[in-house]
Parts: sequence; C-alpha cells; structure tokens
Amino acid sequence: MKKLKQQIMEKTWLVYPVFMIKLCIYYILMELPKNWIWLPVITFGIFLAVFECTVWTQKKEVHLAFGIFYGLFSFVMAADTIYYAYFGQFVSVNQLWQIGSLFSAGTETNLFGALSFPWGLVLLLDIWPMYLWHKKRGGKKKLVWKLLSSGLLIGLLAVVGVITVNRDLRGDFMRINHLEFVTCHTNDIYTAVTGWINKANIDAKEVKQVIDENVPKAKKEELKGVAEGKNLILIQVESLNTWPIGKEYNGQEITPNINALLKNDTLYFSKIFSSSGKGNTADAEFATLNSLYPTTVRECYRMYVNNTYNGLPWILRGLGYETMAFHGYEKEFWNRNIAYKNQGIQTFYSQSELEMTETSGFGLTDKEMFRQAVDILKEKEQPWFAFMITLTNHIPYELDDDLTSLELAPGDANSLAGRYLQGVRYTDEAIGMLIDYLKEAGLYEDTIIAFYGDHQGLNKETEAVESKMSGFLGRTYDYDEMMRIPFVVHIPGLGQSQTIDTVGGQIDILPTLANLMNFTIKQDYVFGSDLLNIDREDGFYAPVTYMPVGSFIKNDYFYELGRDGTFESGRAVELFTENALSIDGLKEYSEKAKLLIETSKKVLDANLMKDEIEHDN
Repeated sequence: MKKLKQQIMEKTWLVYPVFMIKLCIYYILMELPKNWIWLPVITFGIFLAVFECTVWTQKKEVHLAFGIFYGLFSFVMAADTIYYAYFGQFVSVNQLWQIGSLFSAGTETNLFGALSFPWGLVLLLDIWPMYLWHKKRGGKKKLVWKLLSSGLLIGLLAVVGVITVNRDLRGDFMRINHLEFVTCHTNDIYTAVTGWINKANIDAKEVKQVIDENVPKAKKEELKGVAEGKNLILIQVESLNTWPIGKEYNGQEITPNINALLKNDTLYFSKIFSSSGKGNTADAEFATLNSLYPTTVRECYRMYVNNTYNGLPWILRGLGYETMAFHGYEKEFWNRNIAYKNQGIQTFYSQSELEMTETSGFGLTDKEMFRQAVDILKEKEQPWFAFMITLTNHIPYELDDDLTSLELAPGDANSLAGRYLQGVRYTDEAIGMLIDYLKEAGLYEDTIIAFYGDHQGLNKETEAVESKMSGFLGRTYDYDEMMRIPFVVHIPGLGQSQTIDTVGGQIDILPTLANLMNFTIKQDYVFGSDLLNIDREDGFYAPVTYMPVGSFIKNDYFYELGRDGTFESGRAVELFTENALSIDGLKEYSEKAKLLIETSKKVLDANLMKDEIEHDN
C-alpha cells in the first residue's frame, strides 16, 4: 500500500484528470445545463494557471499557501452543492457567519439532516493529494512555461474581473457570471463589498417613490375594523403547505380541524406564498411582522438585529396591547432572544420559561406549548398580542408513535413525504386543541386566531420527494405548490366565511391585519398590500429564495427566471398545472420583482426607519 501511494504521488500529471473529474462531479450536482458543458473548462483553466504559477519554487510556504487555497476552494465547492440541493442556489460569502445555523442539528434548514447523504463532501477528498502533488512538482518548470502560465492566469483573472464588475452583461457573459464557480463567487464577494460601501448613498426619497409606484394600494374598505380591539394570536406554523388542506389520504382527512374552521367565521387566503429568505423560519417571521422582504444574503435577525422597526408588535404596543412570543425551543436560536426586543416583543416564552412536559424532536410539543400559552394568556390584562411559533412538524418529521394518528400506507410509513403528512395531521390536531383551550379559558370570543405556514415542508429539489409528491398531486410537483402556504384568519362572530384567491406573500399579512383590526401603519416602508381590498389582478409575489430573484407569481401563472440569470431562459407555467405559457410581455414583472427585493434591502441597509420612528421602550 505504501509503495502504491508513493507511485501515485510520483505521477504528478494526475493533478489534471483528478481535478477535471472533481469539476464534473461539482457541476453535475449543481445541475449544469447540458449545453453549457464548457463551463468546467473555464474553471479548469483558472485552476491550471494557479497551479502552474505556484510550482516554480521549492519554498514550503508557497506550497502550504496553495494547500490552504485549495482547501478553501474545495470547501466552498462542497458547501455550494449541499446548499444547492436544498435551496437551489449558490452559497454566499455573507453566509459564512451563518454556517453554524445552516448545519446544526436543530436548524430549520438542517442541511445534513434534510439530505440522505451530502455527496458534495466527496469534493473534499483530493485536498491532501493535491497538496502533495504540488509540493512534488516544485521548481520543475522551464522559463517559457512559467511565462505562458503567468500570462494565462493574468488573462483569465482579467476576464473574471471584467465579468464581475460589469453590471450590463448580456447573453453568454451573464450566464458565466451566474453559473461558473470562480466568477460567480468573485461576483458575490464584489457585490457584498460594494453593498457595504454604498449603504451611505441610499436616498430615502427614491426608496419611497419605488414603494409608492410598485406596491398596490387598497381601493376599498371591505371588512375594515371587524376585529378592532380584539386579542390577536398569530401562529407561524412550521412547514405547513396549502396542498394538504381539504385533501384526503388513504380514506382519511388530513386536516379535519382546519377544514371545519374554514367553514366558520374564517377568511382563507388560498394563494399565499412563502416570503422566507436565507434564514428560512426566522425570515418568514421577519417578513410577516414587518412587511419587508428578507434579503438574499443572510438571516435578518442577525444581519439587521439593531435596526429600528415599526412592525406589528410595535404598532399593537402603541394601541395598548401587551406583546408576547411563544416557542418551545431555545431562545438563542436564530438570535430571537436579541432580535425580538427590537421587533417590539416585550416577553419571550421559550423552553427556558415553559415546562418541558412533553417533548418531540427539538423541543416542547405544539399541543403543550399551546396549552401553557393559554394558561399564561388568561392571567394577562386584555388586549394582548401573542405570536406563537410551532415546532413539532419539523424536518425530518419523526414523531413519537403516541403522537401519530394518521394511518399510513405501508409504502409511505418510512418515507419523508409520509412522515410529513403525519406531522401535518398532528399540527391540525394542535390547532383544534388551541381553540378548545381558548374556549375553556373564556378567551375565544374576544380573540382573533390567525395562522400561516412559514415555508415548504417538502423540497422539490429532492428527486424522491418530487416523485412522491407528483404522484400524490397527479401533476408535477413544482415551485407554485412547494412555496404555497395557507394564511387563515378566524374571527369568532364574523358571521361569514370567504376564500380569497388574490396572490400574495407573507409581506401582505401585516397590511391585511391592519384593515381587519382598524389600525394605521405609521411608516412608509411597507412592501405588502391589504389582500382584501386590492384588485385581484394587482396581487403579486416575488420570491427571495428557491426560485432566482426576478421570478414572480401573478394572477394564475408563475414565471421562473433562468438559473443563468437571463430572462429569456426562464419559463412561465399556469398555476397548479403543467401548462407551459409564453414569457412574452412578462419581463416588466420580472424587473419589478428584482426592484422590490433590492429596494427593501436598501431600507434595511440604511436603517431608514431610524430617523422617522421613535419608540418608548
């Protein structure tokens, strides 16, 4: 074995085929379009130039520097493939701060837990051999080859620089910018740095003008004030999609309690989609409470934790409400213990304050969290606002047997999709029990119960999931169903029930509640609309993650921007079908989606509310 290892190390020419195989694995995992097979050639050329330019010497420091560089190079490659398998995007340099959350056992993204095996880790196997080959070849280069390799490296770096800095790229150059490993990440670093520099140049008037011109305004006052003065329970439900609601599985209603609720004093918004960003659950909260888009960079609860806000908790505090949050997990997770203070939450009840009487997965079960929350709320002076974040229906959806009630078919019992359905049934039962708890406590009649899903439960990027879900739905499981979440508002005594099919996202929840509860949002940086009172054709949704920025959903179709960043390579599909549509005439909406997300980031980057809002803590 030792002799074989020595022989392999002697064959330094193996550097090139090994690296090319590595690139092929990388680009296959990143789902490189077949007609762009030459992209690995660009990456290979850059590697070749770097490798050959650094083997002119026998100095240990140079070889060590190359080994460190190649290790980082490989680590980012592996991170890309793991992240892409879940989010459909490259990992960003800004997310280096988020690595602990992305890969920890308890996180919503939980990438290692979500994937059966992260094949990208294979890309780390050649780091040590590559270092040894580099060291072995040290100093064995003729002057002509040194000059040629140096020229190649300088030329390639110049091309990368031009592609990175030029913001008016079109066609093939834009595709390189979005798909080629080195150029994509160089562009990411450049964008991050220039973003930090440009924060000081953001014009509040221009931001307000963009919002005024692109965010639809209410044209009527339907149901205005019907819930004025009532307590508000707003529940962010872990991994709840819309598609299980009203459906049967194996002869059983999946969500019997929610189904019954929709027929009784309830407004059901059936075309709402997740506005979550890179922080997943945390960013879904952020979008909902503030009517601001999360960023494509990293979670807002850390990146903008010290900003000034005037979202739902602050507004209700101004109206005399006590504001509370409930979650059965660690309060430090997603930085909630710090972020909630600036969000306007006065008291945060986490697993430190609640009794861990029944646990499943990462923390306190939802049924127990609801029971204990109601016990606390019935002692509070009204009115109050309770923001509750559920936990039990969390990937990998492994409920204890005594918490399950859905009879799964034998083929589904051990599948992720089957376990997900089991978790949704548990969630449905927990919501039914919450209403019973409120009635027993005498709080039901004076309380609005609103809930929405935070993000998808099953990711279409996973082949087994897409296949199983497509079979269940009877059509291809696409982003429209994957990202669709329910938004339900139950108002006891309303006297009617409605299904509203205007397209929207979590950013529209705050303005919609403002109409129902008859309060004013006293600041200009609101990116959502009152879905009850805008025209249906004005409904609009711009995703921050999973589909590339520039994708959107409007009326009865969705458009997905091409993965290479070009509009022309995108696709349009009729909602909840497989019917392909023409993309003609849709570019203006794609640009609008980009503009809204970019403008919201400017609000956050420059902390524009700081000079306009002053809170009495």
